[in-house]
Amino acid sequence: MKQPYYAVIFSSERTDGDNGYAEMAQQMVELAKQQPGFLGVESARDASGFGITVSYWDSLEAIQQWKEHAAHKVAQERGRKEWYRRFSLRVCQVERESFFEA
Repeated sequence: MKQPYYAVIFSSERTDGDNGYAEMAQQMVELAKQQPGFLGVESARDASGFGITVSYWDSLEAIQQWKEHAAHKVAQERGRKEWYRRFSLRVCQVERESFFEA
C-alpha cells in the first residue's frame, strides 16, 4: 500500500453467544470491500472473546463515510446492545511499513 494511509484499530471484548454476530461481521467485511478508499482488513479473536480488527483506508474521508454508512450504523448499534462488553476504536496514520515472509 502506498504510504501514508490510515488504519482503524477496533479492539473489543465480546459478550457470550453468537447472536448473529458472525453473519453480520462477514456482511460488514463484504460491504466495506465495496466502499471507496477501502484498502484491506485483518482480524483476530482469542478464545476468551477479545479481538482486534484493523481496517485500512486511503483517507480520513473514506473512514468517515464508512462510519456513517446506513448498514454499518445498524451493526454499530447492535454491537453496543448485544455483542460487545467493551470496545475501543483508534484511527492512526501509517507512515511506514515492512513485512517478512519465510
